[in-house]
Amino acid sequence: MDSIYLFYGLLFVVAFLYASVGHGGASGYLALMAIFSISPDVMKPTALMLNLFVSLTSFIQFYRGGHFQWKTFLPLALASIPMAFLGGMVTVDADIYKKMLGILLLLPIVRFLFFRNLQASELVPAKTGMSILIGAGIGFLSGLIGIGGGIILSPVLILLKWTDQKQTAAISALFIFVNSLSGLGGQLVKGIQFSTDMWVYVAIAFLGGLFGAYFGSLRFNQNVIKYMLAIVLMVAAWKLIFTTA
Repeated sequence: MDSIYLFYGLLFVVAFLYASVGHGGASGYLALMAIFSISPDVMKPTALMLNLFVSLTSFIQFYRGGHFQWKTFLPLALASIPMAFLGGMVTVDADIYKKMLGILLLLPIVRFLFFRNLQASELVPAKTGMSILIGAGIGFLSGLIGIGGGIILSPVLILLKWTDQKQTAAISALFIFVNSLSGLGGQLVKGIQFSTDMWVYVAIAFLGGLFGAYFGSLRFNQNVIKYMLAIVLMVAAWKLIFTTA
């Protein structure tokens, strides 16, 4: 019983931290569920459902702050949405899924630890062809693993100098929402399993995301909080890659 309350508390913290940097938090939710040994059949749809609420809240806050760019977002999203649906339809063996997720969690760890101060001092226009390729690749992986893809998209946008930090957070938040919705659609086609505590998870994550998005878009220095996320992801990645529980 104590462990479930610990899980609820950590879920709030993860939603808060991810939303404060413009992410839905699926990689964090998956990391927590891995640490608490929740079945992969439950992990994917649960993480995507939580993503919908937190990423939309985050997007609204960053959009209100004037940081969103439709011109950059649309080619990425139009390519990613159908691919996320296809990825959501694919069934992966539980052991293989855990290893894939563990390896994937290394990406946000690197992003949080080594790209935290990266700024695009001279922005350049996004290239449509490259945007379509990037969106399609991230979209399929998002549906397959059960993430929104923002944790992969964000460093790409910054490295290509298409957006600054706040613009990246705004675009990533809506990108996560549409991919999560599409990925869930793919899973609905093949049948999905939700945790019986799903709506408790949603309420906690929504509340954490609401506070996180507000403070992240208006008040927080985002670099401070990313160390905490990296630690959670490291623990989960180790568990997924090197243990069988």
